[in-house]
Amino acid sequence: MTGVPGYWYNIAADLPQPLPPMIDPLEGESRIGRLSRILPGRLLEDENTLDRYIRIPDRVREEYMRVGRPTPLVRAEGFERTIGVGGRVRIYYKLEALLPTGSHKINTALAQAYYASLDGAREVVTETGAGQWGLAVSMAAARFGLKATVFMTRSSYHSKSSRRRLMEVLGARVYPSPSRATKTGRGFGDEHPGSLGIAIAEAVEYALEDDGRRYLPGSALEAVLIHQTVIGLEVLDQVEGEPDYMVACVGGGSNFAGFTYPMIGSMLRGEGFKSTRFIAAESSASPKLTRGEYMYDGFDSSLILPLAKMYTLGRSHVPPPLHAAGLRYHAAAPSLSLLRRLGVVEARAYSQDRVLRDAVLFSRSEGVIPAPETAHAISAVVDLVRRASPGTVIVFNMSGHGLLDTDAYGGGDG
Repeated sequence: MTGVPGYWYNIAADLPQPLPPMIDPLEGESRIGRLSRILPGRLLEDENTLDRYIRIPDRVREEYMRVGRPTPLVRAEGFERTIGVGGRVRIYYKLEALLPTGSHKINTALAQAYYASLDGAREVVTETGAGQWGLAVSMAAARFGLKATVFMTRSSYHSKSSRRRLMEVLGARVYPSPSRATKTGRGFGDEHPGSLGIAIAEAVEYALEDDGRRYLPGSALEAVLIHQTVIGLEVLDQVEGEPDYMVACVGGGSNFAGFTYPMIGSMLRGEGFKSTRFIAAESSASPKLTRGEYMYDGFDSSLILPLAKMYTLGRSHVPPPLHAAGLRYHAAAPSLSLLRRLGVVEARAYSQDRVLRDAVLFSRSEGVIPAPETAHAISAVVDLVRRASPGTVIVFNMSGHGLLDTDAYGGGDG
């Protein structure tokens, strides 16, 4: 197997047109200026650079190897037979579920915790939906000797208690969001199910209260997408030829971007992957790419952070407490939104019932239980297979496992 890449890839260098810049709301303190008080300094550098390749710090690369990178690319032969395309269509998946926190999220958590340590921070703060990101931050913080505080959407705080307990075992303090720990949280009732927009606002407010704290974003910001490209760069060395389809689920966009951007960049430069189609699978409960509006909106519900031009359902969007809580975010990352706007990326939305049925089918044929978020990518693969011609190759990102999603997989036939 090939080794861990030495660089991350930044698609900003290859976009057909520049990303629309972040802007400030019309009133109040500059949110752009505030970022230097919130985020690790090196993360801001990654966010704003136009360099095509960014060297992975030696310490971060060492941590990648310690947690199990590179992850394998696996042929889904059992699933191919189950859905009746064995020998006619080849399906592969990048198995990020093998990482110790169970998802791709650790790839940027390690980098960001390292950056926070360079700033001399004592504590890192973040939000989480399904808990994958909160768990990744908790582990990364422990690796670098930092305290961790996590604001977890209230519905997931209760339904995904296993991940919450693991965060606490790793030393993190976890609040149900909306919480009573912040002014933002106290503005909502105790029965509010929470949203990622509210949890982000709480985490940022909390980080601003102490100069020794740094906020670590889990998705949507370009720096986060850059860190996740370690996934796609590994795939470039692992896959034979150029797939017909590359598929991943989308919440804010980090796992989709990390998996596809190195190939999309090659296509944009005219070097390869000219016939590959890139499919983003989202939840029909938060269908920002299929039903959202391309406009300036806030990353968080309280406009503590700047505005960015994105496909969005509105920062006040509160979806039902679905099992795929990691896909509940109201907007998609600016670069992913632009690529969707330009037709480079296609988007499809799926219902919870449908994706869980497909996930159970996949589990029983591959012996791997996908996260409910990943199940959306599996449903997209099933749809593509139905119309695929012989010889078609489909590769998707198994962004996380579902071993802790007992609320979704309660037994029976799904």
